[in-house]
Amino acid sequence: MANHADAGAIGLIVNPMSGRDVRRLVGRAQSETPESKRNQLQRAVVGAAAAGASRFCWVKDLFRVTERAVEFLDVGVSLEQLDIGRLTTTPADTVRAVHAMREAGCTVLIVLGGDGTNRIVADAWPDAVLMPLSTGTNNVFPEHVEPTLAGAAAGLVASGRIAPDEIAERAKLVRVRYADGEERMGVIDAVLVEDDHPGSLLPFDPAKIREVVLARAEPDSVGMSPLGGLLYPCRRADDFGVVVHCVPPGAGGKPLLAPISPGIYRTAHVSGVERIELGEPVIVEGPGLIEFDGDRERVLAAGERAEIRVVRDGPHVIDVSRALSLAAERGLYVDRDWHDHGDLVEGVAGCC
Repeated sequence: MANHADAGAIGLIVNPMSGRDVRRLVGRAQSETPESKRNQLQRAVVGAAAAGASRFCWVKDLFRVTERAVEFLDVGVSLEQLDIGRLTTTPADTVRAVHAMREAGCTVLIVLGGDGTNRIVADAWPDAVLMPLSTGTNNVFPEHVEPTLAGAAAGLVASGRIAPDEIAERAKLVRVRYADGEERMGVIDAVLVEDDHPGSLLPFDPAKIREVVLARAEPDSVGMSPLGGLLYPCRRADDFGVVVHCVPPGAGGKPLLAPISPGIYRTAHVSGVERIELGEPVIVEGPGLIEFDGDRERVLAAGERAEIRVVRDGPHVIDVSRALSLAAERGLYVDRDWHDHGDLVEGVAGCC
């Protein structure tokens, strides 16, 4: 069992804008409200406190999601607000929050957001220990799990009762290196598309997709991941990636019907799919635009090349099932020491 002297704080990262963009309007996904996020965060904090976490760090956000989630919780823990300066409602807020929480001694981050939010967190703190909870539009990387249990898993790590290396594996990432030396990354995919522009939030037109490089190709997901998952599944634990080659309609590709967004199926035309080993380079060439996890980022000029690899050097992501199974095996919820915290038990019950 881990030493309680190793206990640290849990950082609470909330993207107030996740699940609220235009993709939710043109698709059929349910929009995430500030109230629903507050409720999820409350449940996560309660679960973490019951597991032994005693200190939480948080920052202000546009809709006061975190502030209102924790202000009336009485679960016997320390709640510390960190100052990150003026809010900009841009990814810079998340970057500053991550850096502040790292400096404050947080050992685990609970992240409410989608693939894009987790990409920002992973880029800002590459070896962080994460408990990602799904609230975004693209949700392959974050867990679809009851927040109470996700919080419990995070709390077991933060309290020192379970060591991170017992229940958290490093995530695969998709890393891109451009000809000018710039490097970028995605937590699930990097895609070359034609006739698109940076910043667009509309669902992708599969007719414009040319190359899809996937760290996770999951058939039971939406977005780019099922383009590979419906042909060559590749899960979180698999030590390889998948590349899907696409062509315009009528150019000889095999039609593939896939859910590219919640409530939206479209046909892509696939000319080939292949497995790639970790670290194996894939070369893509413009003209086109590179997107990461649903976010369009950089235009490639005609003839300009980029090198893409799937690597396992991302954050350590907590496995909730494994964490709670270990807690059961070790009797962590029936440990005699826990019965001394009557106020905590009553507070947890009362706040629900």
